[in-house]
Amino acid sequence: MDTITHGLFGYTMYRCLKKEDIPAKEGKALLFVSLVSNQIPDIDVVVRVTETGRIMEQMWHRGLTHSLLFIPIWALLIYVLVRLMFKVTNWRFFHLSLFGVALHDFVDCFNAWGTGLFEPFSSARITFGTLPIVDFVFWGLFLAGFLFSYMKKHIPKQRIFQWVALGMLLHFSIQTAQGLIVEQRAEQRYDRVELATSFVPWHFRVIGKTGNHVELTDATVWSTSRPVAALKSHEETDLSPLFNQNPKAKVLYEWSPFVVVVNDSKRLGIFDPRFNRDGESFVSEYIEKQ
Repeated sequence: MDTITHGLFGYTMYRCLKKEDIPAKEGKALLFVSLVSNQIPDIDVVVRVTETGRIMEQMWHRGLTHSLLFIPIWALLIYVLVRLMFKVTNWRFFHLSLFGVALHDFVDCFNAWGTGLFEPFSSARITFGTLPIVDFVFWGLFLAGFLFSYMKKHIPKQRIFQWVALGMLLHFSIQTAQGLIVEQRAEQRYDRVELATSFVPWHFRVIGKTGNHVELTDATVWSTSRPVAALKSHEETDLSPLFNQNPKAKVLYEWSPFVVVVNDSKRLGIFDPRFNRDGESFVSEYIEKQ
C-alpha cells in the first residue's frame, strides 16, 4: 500500500486504543508506536541513494525489511526507542509494535507488488493482487470516521474508530474474497494466472498465460470477463544481451511472476503484464538495437 494508507492504518489503530486514565507521556508513546510501526518496513526506500540500490530496487524494496524475520526486530527497535524517548517500560508497547509491523507486511501482500515475506530464505514475492496500491475505500472510511467524530462529540472517538476499523476489515475481506473467486475461475482457462486490481472496488484485471500467449481481461464476480489485450511473448529469445547491458532487466525478470518478452527490429526487452495500462507497461526494461 502507499505511505498515506499505512499512516491511516496507524492512526486508526491509535484511536481504537483505550487511553483514558493513562499518563500523557504514555498517550504520546502510543501514538508514536502506532504510526512508526505501520511505516518502518518501508525504510528500505533508502536503497535508492546508491547505484547498486537503484539497480536492485525492484528486489530490495519490500524485501528483507518486510519479512517475517524482521517483524520482531522492528518491534524491539521501536520498543527501545519508546523506552528512551518516553521513559515507559510497559511491554504493551512491544506487543503493539509487533501488531503494527505485521499489519504493514500482511496488507502489502495483497497488492500486485507483493512482499518478500520469507526472505532471506526465499526471494519469492508473496502477492495475491486483490488490493490496489492506493485504495480509496480505506481513505473514505477513515475520512467518514474522522468527520463523524467531530460532528458527534458525545460518542467516544474510540468507539467511532473501532467502527472504522471494522469497516476496513469488511472491505478487505469482501474485496479479497471476490478477487480469489475471479482468479480461481481464470485458472480453468490458463496455465498460469496472476491478478491485479482496479481502483474501482470489486473490479479485477486477470493476466492469464498459456504457452507464449498472454491475455489480459477485466473481470468481476458477477459479470462475464471482458478481453482487454492479447500479447505474444517471444519466449525463445536469448535474453543474455539484455541482461548484460541492462542489469535492471535481470532483476525485473527474477522479481516478476512471469514477463512478456519483446523482440522486434528496434528493441529487446521484457515487461510485467500486470502493470499494463493503455497498451504499455510501466514496469519494463529495454535496450535499443543497433
